[in-house]
Amino acid sequence: MGVESKIEALSSARAALSGTKAYERLAKLFDDGAFTEIDTFAKSADGYAEAVAAHGTVEGIGVYAVAQNSDFSGGAMSKAQAAKIKKVYDLALKTGEPIVTFYDSIGGRLSEGTELLAAYGDVLKYANNLSGVVPQISVVLGKCFGTQALIAAAADVVVMSENAELSLETSGTDSSAKANAESGVAHILTKDEDEAVAKTKSLIEILPSNNLSSACVAYDAVDSNGTPSVDTTAPDAAKAVADTESVIELQAEYGKAALTALATVNGTTVGFVATADKIIDGKASAKAARFIRFCDAFSIPVVTFVDAQKFGCIKSAAKLTSAYAEATTAKVTFITGDAFGSVYIAAAGTGAAADLTFAWVTASVSALTPEAEAVIMLGDDFGGKLKGSKDPQADKAAVVAEYKENNLTALNAAKNGYVEDIIYPEETRAKLIAVLDILANKRVSTLPKKHNNLYI
Repeated sequence: MGVESKIEALSSARAALSGTKAYERLAKLFDDGAFTEIDTFAKSADGYAEAVAAHGTVEGIGVYAVAQNSDFSGGAMSKAQAAKIKKVYDLALKTGEPIVTFYDSIGGRLSEGTELLAAYGDVLKYANNLSGVVPQISVVLGKCFGTQALIAAAADVVVMSENAELSLETSGTDSSAKANAESGVAHILTKDEDEAVAKTKSLIEILPSNNLSSACVAYDAVDSNGTPSVDTTAPDAAKAVADTESVIELQAEYGKAALTALATVNGTTVGFVATADKIIDGKASAKAARFIRFCDAFSIPVVTFVDAQKFGCIKSAAKLTSAYAEATTAKVTFITGDAFGSVYIAAAGTGAAADLTFAWVTASVSALTPEAEAVIMLGDDFGGKLKGSKDPQADKAAVVAEYKENNLTALNAAKNGYVEDIIYPEETRAKLIAVLDILANKRVSTLPKKHNNLYI
């Protein structure tokens, strides 16, 4: 083949690839639409491999990406596609840079038989080995069924456009973006593909590139979103102290009794956990536990805002307690309302969770529920206060409320060393900035073990 023929063949091959959806999506992701492709002309059966693999930058941050190419064999998984993905995983491990995978596929190339099973197994293994080493973001923009759904859902963050489908069932059962958001599989929902890419860029900007580096600060502004007051809920307080427009909420449609969100505070990336109900139910506990483990894997400080009285599910509460206790990243807690019993111990107390705990002046802290503590501590006086009552329930509530007001105060908690300081709500951001600086160089030596066995 002569030089002209070679040039013509290369031009033809590039033209066949460059106009596909996969290329368009990668161009949207990377700065100036520029990227270096990996295994560009790899073949699968009689055509090109069903995915495009590349490296580029997002706001100057090095990123690897794989985009399933639905224009070639419907993006079907094959041994050729798996080989591309494995090469990207291997490079990401060597260079310590995040991975973004765009999913849009009809399934697997069934004609490859057992080779396809091996290909799936290899990708699952590589993805698992990289978990906690570099951030992995799945962006589901089309169909993603069967084993591919398992791989996609295992990422640190799953972004779905509203028309995408994700399900273990190849029939597409319960595959809608809404269903995946409500079940906790999808972390972020977007109205279309462009918004999905934009959200992915925001995640890359705010997350560390790997487990050994600090987060890249994505936001120049260091003004806060607002100033919390005594009437501000715990989730709203968390959002208020964050830098302007920096909050990225995750799993908003799942476990609504708790907020989990990434944000920056004075330029420092943090993970916010905030209770949104007096009872932390099972879904909220599991959601918070997974988020804390994610933050801990990348040494992102966990900042918790607590206003809750009890847990609603012992199994999930044990997951949350384990996640807090095992996390070695910086942990700061603000008690904005109630923190009773196991909730204080698991999420707010320095004994098992927080490095530093602060309470708003209006906070209430107790080893038990106010009613139980009032009955125990008042003893016979409790019954005496109700003697001859014409409305026992109302009078009992009044006695408990009075006991709580007089005894379960933030000041009493501080006297006993259960909180470091008592602050006014409007002081929260300044206090948080100060303690993040204090804990910036936190180091913890852990016991020689693989992991605990309390999470599952």
